[in-house]
Amino acid sequence: MDLIPWTDRRGRFDALRAAAFALLLAPALWIAWRAITDDLGPEPRNQAMHESGRWALRFLALALAVTPVGRILGEPRILALRRMVGLGALAWAAGHLVLYSALLNGNLLMVLSEIVQRIYLGIGTLALIGLVWLGATSTDAAMRRMGRGWKQLHRLVFPITALALLHAFIQSKADISPSVFHAGLILGLLLWRLLPAGAAQRSLPALLGVVAAATLGATALEWAWYAGTTPLPAGRVWAANWDVAAAWDFGPRPAVQAGLWLLGFVVLAAGWRLAGRGRPA
Repeated sequence: MDLIPWTDRRGRFDALRAAAFALLLAPALWIAWRAITDDLGPEPRNQAMHESGRWALRFLALALAVTPVGRILGEPRILALRRMVGLGALAWAAGHLVLYSALLNGNLLMVLSEIVQRIYLGIGTLALIGLVWLGATSTDAAMRRMGRGWKQLHRLVFPITALALLHAFIQSKADISPSVFHAGLILGLLLWRLLPAGAAQRSLPALLGVVAAATLGATALEWAWYAGTTPLPAGRVWAANWDVAAAWDFGPRPAVQAGLWLLGFVVLAAGWRLAGRGRPA
């Protein structure tokens, strides 16, 4: 495993790795600055805890995005970032638990009691345990020792991500917008993996199909959540996703936002290819 995150395996400075490390670290510095300047609201520890959880989910999604982005753009250097980003997501998830413990004044017995009694805390803890397991087996030595079993083990990242999303949905209560947005992105990344390996995964029509399916899937998930867990009119929530006038006035709904982000990457990939930069990776 590389001990210095901004260098490659030969010990040379790598600007891309340095940028990725800075991206993983920047939100922590921003949250710390907001805490120092009393910008985290009336309950700063609670706000910092929630912020860390959202960033853990974002970086987990980014870890899933490394392979599609690297292969679609034809950039092997991006593929080399998988381990760093995955460990970064683990660090943020662990920090999320530490900040939750701080809310309970570091009383570990109370923390354990809350995890046992509250189902969404138990789900989140199970996801964290899974990430710790994957992180502990992410070394070069573990890969050599486990052989083909290593890849099978690390496919657990998909159910772990599903658990993390479920944790986010349940703890969000009424406002599930951030969770729906992240679900749309992650659904797109998972659907891409269902495409036949090779040229199909770089085909622009196939990528546009993934964008459409992910947007529709996230919208359906939002509808199902409101219909099954709240008294709110789920049909009106569904219809709001396709209301162009409302989107123009108030901005697109979270599922549509996720689709637009995915579409933006497809446009970037098309431009990358037209510029002659892309190649199979």
